[in-house]
Amino acid sequence: MDFQNNETLSIWTYRALYGLVWLISLIPFRVGQSLGRMLGNILAVVLKRRIKASLNNLRYVFGDTMTMSELIELNGRIVAHFAQMLFEAPHILRLNRANLNRYVIFDNEDAVSQALKKGRGVFMLTGHFGNWELMSAAFALRFNVKGAVVVRPADFAPADRLLKNLRSRFGAEIIPKKRAMKKLLAAKKENKVIGILLDQNVDWYEGVFVPFLGKPACTNKGLALVALRTGSPVIPSFSVRQPDGRHRVVFGDEVPLLRTGDKIKDTEENTALFTQIIEKYVRRYPDQWFWFHKRWKTRPYCPLPEDYYHRPDPENAEG
Repeated sequence: MDFQNNETLSIWTYRALYGLVWLISLIPFRVGQSLGRMLGNILAVVLKRRIKASLNNLRYVFGDTMTMSELIELNGRIVAHFAQMLFEAPHILRLNRANLNRYVIFDNEDAVSQALKKGRGVFMLTGHFGNWELMSAAFALRFNVKGAVVVRPADFAPADRLLKNLRSRFGAEIIPKKRAMKKLLAAKKENKVIGILLDQNVDWYEGVFVPFLGKPACTNKGLALVALRTGSPVIPSFSVRQPDGRHRVVFGDEVPLLRTGDKIKDTEENTALFTQIIEKYVRRYPDQWFWFHKRWKTRPYCPLPEDYYHRPDPENAEG
């Protein structure tokens, strides 16, 4: 009975969240952005130094080159950006091919088309930057190809269900981050486009330490491993907020992988290369990256977790 009650509560919570998102989607896009900026500015003033996670990260990276007042001002712009996202993402429910140009514009689409012609699948390198949720939906509409995105499931079940609903609205497959290697290896056979957000911290046994914004950051090595193994092209893709309110989706040219024959070195060097691409956008538009995440949490020489020896080896996953 308790399980049934919990399940019922979860269903009604999901419906309430979906209803709220649907109502927000009725607010005109530009009006919602204005409301988001207002909300963000209010939160930045009210909370100020209490938005500790992002401010601590900014101080860690820019503390030697920016004053505290400059860091607080940048932190406020970051909060405003993500407050706008709260009003933008619900418009995925309103998105269609006819109105797509009202929300996004695309830059260097030919890079994607050329990569798809190779017939080996495509890995889209991206991060929690700009409006990545809107970018993913817009990409699915624009290119009409088999797509998927690797995500970490939300801890709150109703929220996770809502996010899955939005992310898969135009046919994208949702791949849980944990043990995703087999799905990634299948991208080549299915000529599928898979989005991978490579800008979050991982435990040291899942990644390699590479420079990011001048600091060593433990970064998932999965993309480097699977790209080297399959030969599938890696295409950078980032959403950049524009002055007119739209988001410009920028596709980079295929990333030339480094191959020396040394598997460990190639994994590290290519992961560093991918991270440098993400860093370029973060440095250019620092107010559009998700600074709230503890990106540099993992340090070298972390102790082994209790279940380490029972974990599957991602390099030996079946393809």
